[in-house]
Amino acid sequence: MGVAGSAPAYSIAATTAALFAAVGLGGPASLLYCGIAMFGIVFAFNTLNRTEANAGATYAWVRRGLHPALGYICGWSLIVCSTIFMVAATLPAGSATLSLISPKYANSTGWVTLFGTVFFLLMVAAVAFGVTLTARVQVIMSTIEVGLLIIFAALCLFHGTKVEHFTWAWFKPSIFGSGNNFFAGALIAAFYYWGWDVTHNLTEETKGSKKTPGYGALIGVFTVFVLFEAFTIGTNLVMTQKQINDNSSNVLGVLGQIVWPGNGGKLIVVAVILSTVATIETQMIQVTRTMFSMGRDGTLSPQFGFVHKKWKTPIVATLSVTVVALLLFFGSQFVGSVGTIMSDAVSAIGLQISIYYSLAGFSVVVLFRKDIFKSVKNFIYLGIWPFLGAVFMATVFVKVIPTLNSTTLWVGFGSLALGLVPMFYYWSKGHIYFSMPTKAERIGVLDEVKANL
Repeated sequence: MGVAGSAPAYSIAATTAALFAAVGLGGPASLLYCGIAMFGIVFAFNTLNRTEANAGATYAWVRRGLHPALGYICGWSLIVCSTIFMVAATLPAGSATLSLISPKYANSTGWVTLFGTVFFLLMVAAVAFGVTLTARVQVIMSTIEVGLLIIFAALCLFHGTKVEHFTWAWFKPSIFGSGNNFFAGALIAAFYYWGWDVTHNLTEETKGSKKTPGYGALIGVFTVFVLFEAFTIGTNLVMTQKQINDNSSNVLGVLGQIVWPGNGGKLIVVAVILSTVATIETQMIQVTRTMFSMGRDGTLSPQFGFVHKKWKTPIVATLSVTVVALLLFFGSQFVGSVGTIMSDAVSAIGLQISIYYSLAGFSVVVLFRKDIFKSVKNFIYLGIWPFLGAVFMATVFVKVIPTLNSTTLWVGFGSLALGLVPMFYYWSKGHIYFSMPTKAERIGVLDEVKANL
């Protein structure tokens, strides 16, 4: 589920053009530095999950570590970015499918949205019928996807005709030129990795709930880190800037034909479709489980906490997200080209990701501040690495704001501000969630976690 959540084939197909536009040949460096910071957040999630197995994940954890209002913002941020993602995820699926059936329509916003909507509705049905079935299907799809990506990564790296020759300069900070370029690339790289934390939203439905989600996330992030680096280097080697820009929604389809012309090259499109199906499912799980947790707590409508008796899924939350996502699909028709929609969506989602990942990192440091210096292990995994990851994400958030266009800013901050309305409404009703945890509650949780570290 951790690999499926990050969706390596989808992320590469959807985001390569945006990353190249931001940092040129510096994509490997962006993914490297953001990846190092991301592992700090993974360790933070791993530890926080041991404090409480909660489907809301950061929504519940940050409340205890920092403040209830910040915990609520974490939950709302995930709901927003997952819902926006429904639009971003369906576009590559539609484009990839059309590239197999009728390539001339692969960059048509209308046709791409239509085919993507069909994929989305099929995934909604799969999620609504139960997470057990979803997980089994994910194992099959992700195994095929990763296998195909390994084959094509090798074809790229050892391709005879190269546009560029490999150089270690692609990993050096100097490749970015300016600080603004570095942070623009980091924001996009965060989008690449995002999604692994679905393992923690499934914690209430997982055996070994205190440890298994953390291990799944760690293995997932390491796997996609290797794949992202391999493909970004491969893209630098075999694709020109014009090829990337002209095929922003179908980069992998073109790359596949470069390294394996003919029907063989179309297999990479199969990987994109499988990856997109997988990530739509995992994001639907993330957003509905977060809404379920908030509905159960009474910090959103209690209806979101309703679980279907037969399917054991939060059916009201699932249907609500489906309706909103469909409205966004049709609204995207008025935004512009597929490439424009993808670029704006990735940046808007990146803002939300930076918020709740950074708050999770800071929460660990605050919660375990008295234990950080008790051992080298604690210093690394409870202190310095999560802290640096949190600082990195927070800095990215601040630095990229002046570089974003008005559409991205309105979507990113407007949707976040919209969350303040339900927060203050339910806060005014005096729900216990908005009361600061007592000292006894904090100490009790920390003692339990320390026993399992």
